[in-house]
Amino acid sequence: MSLAYLLNWYPQPSMTALRREMTALEEMGIPFHRFSLRRYEGDLVDENDRVERERTRSVLDVGVSGFLGALFRVALRRPRAFARALKLAVKVGRIDERGLVRTLVYFAESCVLLEWTTDLGIDHMHTHYGTNSATAAMLCRVLGGPSYSFTMHGPEEFDAPRANCLCEKIRHAKFVVAISEFTRSQLYRWADYHDWDKIQVVHVGVSPMFLDRGPVPVPLTPRLVNIGRIVEQKGQAILIQAAARLRDRGLDFELAIVGDGSMRREIERLIEQLCLQDRVRITGYLSNQGVLEELVAARVLVLPSFAEGLPAVFFEALALGRPVISTYIAAHPELIEPGVNGWLVPAGAVEPLVDAMAEALTSDVAVLEKMGRAGATRVAEQHNVYTEVQKLIDLFFPGSSGQVQQSSSPRASAPRRDIMVVSSGRSIKSASRHYAFGTFASSC
Repeated sequence: MSLAYLLNWYPQPSMTALRREMTALEEMGIPFHRFSLRRYEGDLVDENDRVERERTRSVLDVGVSGFLGALFRVALRRPRAFARALKLAVKVGRIDERGLVRTLVYFAESCVLLEWTTDLGIDHMHTHYGTNSATAAMLCRVLGGPSYSFTMHGPEEFDAPRANCLCEKIRHAKFVVAISEFTRSQLYRWADYHDWDKIQVVHVGVSPMFLDRGPVPVPLTPRLVNIGRIVEQKGQAILIQAAARLRDRGLDFELAIVGDGSMRREIERLIEQLCLQDRVRITGYLSNQGVLEELVAARVLVLPSFAEGLPAVFFEALALGRPVISTYIAAHPELIEPGVNGWLVPAGAVEPLVDAMAEALTSDVAVLEKMGRAGATRVAEQHNVYTEVQKLIDLFFPGSSGQVQQSSSPRASAPRRDIMVVSSGRSIKSASRHYAFGTFASSC
Protein backbone atom coordinates (compact mmCIF):
# COMPACT_ATOMS: atom_id res chain seq x y z
CA MET A 1 0.00 0.00 0.00
CA SER A 2 1.32 3.43 -0.97
CA LEU A 3 0.65 6.68 0.89
CA ALA A 4 0.67 10.40 0.05
CA TYR A 5 0.30 13.56 2.13
CA LEU A 6 -1.65 16.39 0.51
CA LEU A 7 -1.42 19.90 1.97
CA ASN A 8 -2.84 23.20 0.84
CA TRP A 9 0.30 25.33 1.13
CA TYR A 10 3.37 23.51 2.37
CA PRO A 11 5.79 23.99 4.01
CA GLN A 12 5.17 27.13 6.04
CA PRO A 13 6.84 28.41 9.24
CA SER A 14 3.69 27.51 11.20
CA MET A 15 3.76 23.80 10.30
CA THR A 16 6.57 22.43 12.46
CA ALA A 17 4.34 19.88 14.20
CA LEU A 18 3.05 18.62 10.85
CA ARG A 19 6.61 18.22 9.60
CA ARG A 20 7.46 16.36 12.79
CA GLU A 21 4.60 13.92 12.14
CA MET A 22 5.79 13.32 8.58
CA THR A 23 9.38 12.81 9.68
CA ALA A 24 8.29 10.32 12.32
CA LEU A 25 6.41 8.33 9.69
CA GLU A 26 9.59 8.04 7.64
CA GLU A 27 11.66 7.11 10.66
CA MET A 28 9.16 4.39 11.48
CA GLY A 29 9.52 2.91 8.01
CA ILE A 30 6.59 4.55 6.20
CA PRO A 31 7.69 6.49 3.10
CA PHE A 32 5.21 8.64 1.25
CA HIS A 33 4.74 11.27 -1.46
CA ARG A 34 4.37 14.95 -0.59
CA PHE A 35 1.82 16.96 -2.57
CA SER A 36 0.84 20.58 -2.06
CA LEU A 37 -1.94 22.42 -3.88
CA ARG A 38 0.25 25.48 -4.11
CA ARG A 39 3.90 26.19 -3.47
CA TYR A 40 4.89 28.40 -0.55
CA GLU A 41 7.30 31.03 -1.89
CA GLY A 42 7.79 33.01 1.30
CA ASP A 43 10.95 33.09 3.39
CA LEU A 44 11.67 29.94 5.39
CA VAL A 45 14.03 30.51 8.29
CA ASP A 46 14.43 26.83 9.14
CA GLU A 47 16.62 24.61 6.98
CA ASN A 48 14.30 21.64 7.49
CA ASP A 49 11.46 23.63 5.92
CA ARG A 50 13.63 24.52 2.94
CA VAL A 51 14.42 20.83 2.46
CA GLU A 52 10.70 20.01 2.64
CA ARG A 53 9.93 22.59 -0.04
CA GLU A 54 12.29 20.84 -2.43
CA ARG A 55 10.70 17.48 -1.70
CA THR A 56 7.11 18.64 -2.23
CA ARG A 57 5.34 18.51 -5.60
CA SER A 58 2.95 21.42 -6.22
CA VAL A 59 -0.27 20.92 -8.17
CA LEU A 60 -0.42 24.53 -9.38
CA ASP A 61 2.97 24.11 -11.02
CA VAL A 62 1.31 22.19 -13.89
CA GLY A 63 -0.14 25.47 -15.20
CA VAL A 64 -3.28 26.11 -17.23
CA SER A 65 -2.35 23.66 -19.97
CA GLY A 66 -1.74 20.96 -17.39
CA PHE A 67 -5.15 21.50 -15.82
CA LEU A 68 -6.95 21.52 -19.17
CA GLY A 69 -5.18 18.36 -20.24
CA ALA A 70 -6.04 16.56 -17.00
CA LEU A 71 -9.69 17.64 -17.23
CA PHE A 72 -9.96 16.40 -20.82
CA ARG A 73 -8.29 13.05 -20.16
CA VAL A 74 -10.28 12.29 -17.00
CA ALA A 75 -13.57 13.25 -18.69
CA LEU A 76 -12.71 10.99 -21.62
CA ARG A 77 -11.58 7.99 -19.56
CA ARG A 78 -14.03 8.21 -16.65
CA PRO A 79 -17.10 10.08 -17.87
CA ARG A 80 -19.49 8.85 -15.17
CA ALA A 81 -17.09 9.51 -12.31
CA PHE A 82 -16.25 12.88 -13.87
CA ALA A 83 -19.94 13.81 -13.91
CA ARG A 84 -20.44 12.69 -10.28
CA ALA A 85 -17.42 14.63 -9.06
CA LEU A 86 -18.39 17.73 -11.04
CA LYS A 87 -21.89 17.58 -9.57
CA LEU A 88 -20.39 17.37 -6.06
CA ALA A 89 -18.02 20.26 -6.83
CA VAL A 90 -20.96 22.43 -7.89
CA LYS A 91 -22.85 21.46 -4.72
CA VAL A 92 -19.86 22.37 -2.56
CA GLY A 93 -19.23 25.57 -4.50
CA ARG A 94 -22.74 26.83 -3.89
CA ILE A 95 -22.23 26.42 -0.15
CA ASP A 96 -18.58 27.41 0.15
CA GLU A 97 -18.14 31.10 0.98
CA ARG A 98 -15.19 31.18 -1.46
CA GLY A 99 -17.63 30.56 -4.29
CA LEU A 100 -18.22 28.20 -7.16
CA VAL A 101 -15.27 29.34 -9.28
CA ARG A 102 -12.79 28.50 -6.52
CA THR A 103 -14.35 25.08 -6.03
CA LEU A 104 -14.13 24.37 -9.75
CA VAL A 105 -10.41 25.11 -9.47
CA TYR A 106 -10.25 22.44 -6.75
CA PHE A 107 -12.06 20.12 -9.16
CA ALA A 108 -9.39 20.73 -11.79
CA GLU A 109 -6.72 20.14 -9.15
CA SER A 110 -8.40 16.87 -8.21
CA CYS A 111 -8.11 15.71 -11.84
CA VAL A 112 -4.36 16.37 -11.73
CA LEU A 113 -4.15 14.52 -8.41
CA LEU A 114 -6.06 11.59 -9.87
CA GLU A 115 -3.49 11.22 -12.63
CA TRP A 116 -0.56 11.57 -10.23
CA THR A 117 -1.92 9.08 -7.73
CA THR A 118 -2.84 6.61 -10.48
CA ASP A 119 0.61 6.82 -12.09
CA LEU A 120 2.35 6.41 -8.74
CA GLY A 121 0.09 3.65 -7.45
CA ILE A 122 -1.02 5.63 -4.41
CA ASP A 123 -3.77 3.95 -2.40
CA HIS A 124 -4.44 6.57 0.28
CA MET A 125 -4.02 10.33 0.76
CA HIS A 126 -3.92 12.06 4.11
CA THR A 127 -4.34 15.79 4.52
CA HIS A 128 -4.42 18.28 7.38
CA TYR A 129 -7.25 20.75 8.01
CA GLY A 130 -10.77 20.35 6.68
CA THR A 131 -10.52 23.08 4.06
CA ASN A 132 -9.08 23.29 0.52
CA SER A 133 -6.90 20.21 0.48
CA ALA A 134 -9.66 18.08 2.00
CA THR A 135 -12.00 19.31 -0.75
CA ALA A 136 -9.50 18.31 -3.44
CA ALA A 137 -8.93 14.90 -1.80
CA MET A 138 -12.68 14.28 -1.62
CA LEU A 139 -13.23 15.18 -5.28
CA CYS A 140 -10.28 13.03 -6.29
CA ARG A 141 -11.84 10.12 -4.41
CA VAL A 142 -15.18 10.56 -6.16
CA LEU A 143 -13.32 10.59 -9.48
CA GLY A 144 -12.10 7.10 -8.62
CA GLY A 145 -8.88 8.05 -6.87
CA PRO A 146 -7.42 6.77 -3.60
CA SER A 147 -9.20 6.78 -0.27
CA TYR A 148 -8.46 9.78 1.89
CA SER A 149 -8.45 10.99 5.47
CA PHE A 150 -7.86 14.33 7.11
CA THR A 151 -6.74 15.72 10.46
CA MET A 152 -8.87 18.45 12.02
CA HIS A 153 -7.11 21.02 14.17
CA GLY A 154 -9.42 23.99 14.52
CA PRO A 155 -10.46 26.58 15.21
CA GLU A 156 -10.84 28.07 11.72
CA GLU A 157 -12.61 25.04 10.24
CA PHE A 158 -15.31 25.32 12.91
CA ASP A 159 -15.92 29.00 12.15
CA ALA A 160 -17.78 27.94 9.00
CA PRO A 161 -18.52 24.21 9.25
CA ARG A 162 -21.34 24.28 6.71
CA ALA A 163 -19.36 26.36 4.23
CA ASN A 164 -16.48 23.90 4.62
CA CYS A 165 -18.92 21.03 3.94
CA LEU A 166 -17.53 19.06 6.86
CA CYS A 167 -20.42 16.60 6.83
CA GLU A 168 -19.77 15.75 3.17
CA LYS A 169 -16.01 15.43 3.68
CA ILE A 170 -16.47 13.13 6.66
CA ARG A 171 -19.01 11.03 4.74
CA HIS A 172 -16.58 10.32 1.90
CA ALA A 173 -13.47 9.92 4.10
CA LYS A 174 -12.00 6.61 5.19
CA PHE A 175 -11.43 8.14 8.63
CA VAL A 176 -11.00 11.54 10.25
CA VAL A 177 -8.43 12.46 12.90
CA ALA A 178 -9.25 14.88 15.71
CA ILE A 179 -6.30 16.27 17.68
CA SER A 180 -8.26 16.35 20.95
CA GLU A 181 -11.46 15.15 22.56
CA PHE A 182 -12.84 18.66 22.17
CA THR A 183 -12.10 18.61 18.45
CA ARG A 184 -13.84 15.25 18.14
CA SER A 185 -16.90 16.61 19.94
CA GLN A 186 -17.11 19.47 17.45
CA LEU A 187 -16.85 17.06 14.54
CA TYR A 188 -19.68 15.04 16.05
CA ARG A 189 -21.83 18.15 15.73
CA TRP A 190 -21.37 18.30 11.97
CA ALA A 191 -21.10 14.63 11.04
CA ASP A 192 -23.92 12.19 10.38
CA TYR A 193 -24.37 9.98 13.41
CA HIS A 194 -23.49 6.82 11.46
CA ASP A 195 -20.10 8.43 10.62
CA TRP A 196 -19.12 9.08 14.24
CA ASP A 197 -17.06 5.89 14.41
CA LYS A 198 -14.81 7.27 11.68
CA ILE A 199 -13.61 10.07 13.95
CA GLN A 200 -10.53 9.07 15.96
CA VAL A 201 -8.34 11.06 18.36
CA VAL A 202 -4.63 11.22 17.55
CA HIS A 203 -2.73 13.83 19.54
CA VAL A 204 -0.09 16.14 18.14
CA GLY A 205 3.21 14.55 19.11
CA VAL A 206 6.43 15.78 20.65
CA SER A 207 9.68 14.05 19.76
CA PRO A 208 11.20 11.88 22.54
CA MET A 209 14.46 13.70 21.88
CA PHE A 210 12.67 16.88 22.90
CA LEU A 211 11.17 15.22 25.96
CA ASP A 212 14.56 13.81 26.95
CA ARG A 213 15.92 17.35 27.08
CA GLY A 214 13.61 18.54 29.82
CA PRO A 215 12.58 19.61 32.31
CA VAL A 216 15.14 22.40 32.16
CA PRO A 217 15.75 24.49 35.33
CA VAL A 218 13.58 27.60 35.52
CA PRO A 219 15.58 30.85 35.27
CA LEU A 220 15.54 33.52 37.93
CA THR A 221 15.13 36.19 35.23
CA PRO A 222 11.52 37.51 35.24
CA ARG A 223 10.95 36.67 31.60
CA LEU A 224 7.74 35.57 29.86
CA VAL A 225 7.36 34.29 26.32
CA ASN A 226 4.46 34.24 23.87
CA ILE A 227 4.80 32.05 20.76
CA GLY A 228 2.45 32.02 17.80
CA ARG A 229 1.11 33.92 14.84
CA ILE A 230 0.31 37.53 15.62
CA VAL A 231 -3.36 37.44 14.68
CA GLU A 232 -6.64 38.32 16.36
CA GLN A 233 -7.39 34.87 17.76
CA LYS A 234 -4.06 34.63 19.61
CA GLY A 235 -4.94 37.50 21.93
CA GLN A 236 -1.65 39.42 21.85
CA ALA A 237 -3.54 42.72 22.20
CA ILE A 238 -4.90 41.50 25.53
CA LEU A 239 -1.41 40.33 26.47
CA ILE A 240 0.07 43.79 25.86
CA GLN A 241 -2.66 45.41 27.97
CA ALA A 242 -1.89 42.93 30.73
CA ALA A 243 1.81 43.74 30.44
CA ALA A 244 1.07 47.44 30.97
CA ARG A 245 -0.88 46.64 34.13
CA LEU A 246 1.95 44.43 35.38
CA ARG A 247 4.29 47.38 35.01
CA ASP A 248 1.82 49.64 36.79
CA ARG A 249 1.82 47.18 39.68
CA GLY A 250 5.56 47.73 39.95
CA LEU A 251 6.62 44.29 38.73
CA ASP A 252 9.83 43.84 36.81
CA PHE A 253 9.56 41.62 33.73
CA GLU A 254 10.52 41.02 30.11
CA LEU A 255 8.15 39.69 27.46
CA ALA A 256 9.23 38.13 24.18
CA ILE A 257 6.63 37.67 21.42
CA VAL A 258 7.92 35.06 18.99
CA GLY A 259 6.10 35.07 15.68
CA ASP A 260 4.64 37.27 13.01
CA GLY A 261 1.32 37.89 11.37
CA SER A 262 -1.33 40.28 10.13
CA MET A 263 -1.65 42.17 13.44
CA ARG A 264 2.05 42.79 14.01
CA ARG A 265 1.91 46.51 13.19
CA GLU A 266 -1.11 47.03 15.44
CA ILE A 267 0.66 45.24 18.29
CA GLU A 268 3.83 47.28 17.72
CA ARG A 269 1.77 50.50 17.87
CA LEU A 270 0.08 49.34 21.07
CA ILE A 271 3.48 48.63 22.62
CA GLU A 272 4.54 52.19 21.76
CA GLN A 273 1.29 53.73 23.00
CA LEU A 274 1.66 51.98 26.36
CA CYS A 275 5.40 52.80 26.55
CA LEU A 276 6.45 49.17 26.80
CA GLN A 277 9.33 49.23 24.31
CA ASP A 278 11.87 48.56 27.07
CA ARG A 279 9.97 45.48 28.28
CA VAL A 280 8.36 43.87 25.21
CA ARG A 281 10.10 42.75 22.04
CA ILE A 282 8.80 41.03 18.93
CA THR A 283 11.31 38.64 17.40
CA GLY A 284 9.45 37.66 14.24
CA TYR A 285 9.61 34.05 13.14
CA LEU A 286 12.63 32.18 14.48
CA SER A 287 14.27 28.92 13.57
CA ASN A 288 13.22 25.96 15.67
CA GLN A 289 16.42 26.27 17.67
CA GLY A 290 15.64 29.95 18.28
CA VAL A 291 12.19 29.05 19.57
CA LEU A 292 13.71 26.48 21.89
CA GLU A 293 16.12 29.05 23.28
CA GLU A 294 13.31 31.53 23.95
CA LEU A 295 11.33 28.87 25.83
CA VAL A 296 14.32 27.87 27.94
CA ALA A 297 15.04 31.53 28.78
CA ALA A 298 11.49 32.15 30.06
CA ARG A 299 9.77 31.24 33.31
CA VAL A 300 6.41 30.50 31.66
CA LEU A 301 4.68 30.45 28.29
CA VAL A 302 1.74 32.88 27.98
CA LEU A 303 -0.86 32.33 25.24
CA PRO A 304 -4.15 34.18 25.94
CA SER A 305 -5.98 32.87 22.87
CA PHE A 306 -9.62 33.50 22.02
CA ALA A 307 -9.93 30.38 19.86
CA GLU A 308 -7.67 27.37 19.39
CA GLY A 309 -7.39 23.72 18.59
CA LEU A 310 -4.72 22.56 21.03
CA PRO A 311 -1.49 24.49 20.47
CA ALA A 312 1.56 22.31 19.92
CA VAL A 313 3.71 24.92 21.64
CA PHE A 314 1.95 23.91 24.88
CA PHE A 315 3.45 20.44 24.64
CA GLU A 316 6.95 21.68 23.98
CA ALA A 317 6.85 24.28 26.74
CA LEU A 318 5.64 21.67 29.23
CA ALA A 319 8.21 19.15 28.00
CA LEU A 320 10.89 21.68 28.89
CA GLY A 321 9.37 22.18 32.32
CA ARG A 322 7.73 25.51 31.57
CA PRO A 323 4.24 26.04 33.03
CA VAL A 324 1.63 27.51 30.70
CA ILE A 325 -0.71 30.46 31.20
CA SER A 326 -3.62 30.32 28.79
CA THR A 327 -7.38 30.61 28.49
CA TYR A 328 -10.17 28.29 29.54
CA ILE A 329 -11.28 27.41 26.00
CA ALA A 330 -11.48 24.47 23.59
CA ALA A 331 -9.16 21.57 24.48
CA HIS A 332 -6.90 23.55 26.83
CA PRO A 333 -8.30 21.87 29.98
CA GLU A 334 -7.38 18.48 28.48
CA LEU A 335 -3.72 19.41 28.96
CA ILE A 336 -3.47 22.40 31.32
CA GLU A 337 -4.58 21.81 34.90
CA PRO A 338 -4.71 25.00 36.97
CA GLY A 339 -2.38 24.89 39.94
CA VAL A 340 -0.75 21.69 38.69
CA ASN A 341 1.03 22.60 35.45
CA GLY A 342 -0.24 26.08 34.68
CA TRP A 343 -3.01 28.65 34.85
CA LEU A 344 -6.26 29.00 32.89
CA VAL A 345 -8.08 32.33 32.77
CA PRO A 346 -11.24 33.54 31.00
CA ALA A 347 -10.59 34.46 27.37
CA GLY A 348 -10.52 38.21 26.77
CA ALA A 349 -10.31 39.09 30.48
CA VAL A 350 -7.29 41.27 31.20
CA GLU A 351 -7.24 41.36 35.02
CA PRO A 352 -7.27 37.57 35.59
CA LEU A 353 -4.45 37.31 33.04
CA VAL A 354 -2.49 39.97 34.94
CA ASP A 355 -2.99 38.03 38.18
CA ALA A 356 -1.73 34.79 36.62
CA MET A 357 1.31 36.48 35.08
CA ALA A 358 2.10 38.21 38.38
CA GLU A 359 1.88 34.90 40.24
CA ALA A 360 4.22 33.27 37.73
CA LEU A 361 6.72 36.12 38.05
CA THR A 362 6.70 36.14 41.85
CA SER A 363 6.47 32.41 42.55
CA ASP A 364 9.47 30.60 43.93
CA VAL A 365 11.48 28.76 41.30
CA ALA A 366 10.86 25.49 43.14
CA VAL A 367 7.10 25.95 42.72
CA LEU A 368 7.43 26.58 38.99
CA GLU A 369 9.76 23.62 38.56
CA LYS A 370 7.28 21.33 40.33
CA MET A 371 4.58 22.53 37.94
CA GLY A 372 6.95 22.03 35.03
CA ARG A 373 7.70 18.45 36.04
CA ALA A 374 3.99 17.70 36.26
CA GLY A 375 3.51 19.14 32.79
CA ALA A 376 6.43 17.19 31.35
CA THR A 377 5.02 13.97 32.77
CA ARG A 378 1.62 14.59 31.21
CA VAL A 379 3.13 15.41 27.82
CA ALA A 380 5.30 12.29 27.91
CA GLU A 381 2.20 10.20 28.60
CA GLN A 382 -0.09 11.80 26.01
CA HIS A 383 2.03 13.35 23.26
CA ASN A 384 4.98 11.12 22.36
CA VAL A 385 5.25 11.54 18.60
CA TYR A 386 5.99 7.86 17.95
CA THR A 387 3.06 6.68 20.04
CA GLU A 388 0.71 9.03 18.21
CA VAL A 389 2.11 8.29 14.76
CA GLN A 390 1.70 4.57 15.48
CA LYS A 391 -2.01 5.31 15.89
CA LEU A 392 -1.98 6.95 12.47
CA ILE A 393 -0.18 3.98 10.94
CA ASP A 394 -2.81 1.63 12.36
CA LEU A 395 -5.50 3.78 10.73
CA PHE A 396 -3.65 3.97 7.41
CA PHE A 397 -3.00 0.23 7.31
CA PRO A 398 -5.76 -1.50 9.32
CA GLY A 399 -5.35 -5.21 9.87
CA SER A 400 -1.74 -5.29 8.70
CA SER A 401 0.37 -7.90 10.42
CA GLY A 402 2.96 -6.77 12.92
CA GLN A 403 3.52 -3.47 14.63
CA VAL A 404 5.91 -0.76 13.58
CA GLN A 405 8.21 -0.46 16.57
CA GLN A 406 8.37 2.86 18.33
CA SER A 407 11.78 4.43 18.43
CA SER A 408 13.20 5.65 21.70
CA SER A 409 15.36 8.10 19.78
CA PRO A 410 14.62 10.12 16.66
CA ARG A 411 17.81 8.77 15.12
CA ALA A 412 16.70 5.17 15.36
CA SER A 413 14.38 3.80 12.71
CA ALA A 414 12.02 0.90 13.08
CA PRO A 415 11.74 -2.07 10.68
CA ARG A 416 10.34 -0.96 7.35
CA ARG A 417 7.12 -2.17 5.81
CA ASP A 418 6.89 -3.28 2.22
CA ILE A 419 5.51 0.03 1.00
CA MET A 420 6.38 2.26 -1.92
CA VAL A 421 9.35 4.53 -1.34
CA VAL A 422 9.29 7.82 -3.17
CA SER A 423 8.58 11.38 -2.28
CA SER A 424 8.23 13.70 -5.26
CA GLY A 425 10.32 11.28 -7.28
CA ARG A 426 13.06 10.89 -4.67
CA SER A 427 13.95 7.61 -3.06
CA ILE A 428 13.99 7.66 0.71
CA LYS A 429 16.91 5.48 1.74
CA SER A 430 16.93 6.49 5.36
CA ALA A 431 15.33 8.95 7.70
CA SER A 432 18.30 10.26 9.57
CA ARG A 433 17.24 13.87 9.80
CA HIS A 434 17.24 15.17 13.32
CA TYR A 435 14.12 16.58 14.87
CA ALA A 436 14.43 20.30 15.32
CA PHE A 437 13.11 21.86 18.44
CA GLY A 438 10.44 24.47 18.94
CA THR A 439 7.14 24.88 17.18
CA PHE A 440 4.59 27.03 15.53
CA ALA A 441 2.45 24.13 14.45
CA SER A 442 -1.21 24.01 15.52
CA SER A 443 -0.46 26.78 17.90
CA CYS A 444 0.10 29.10 15.00
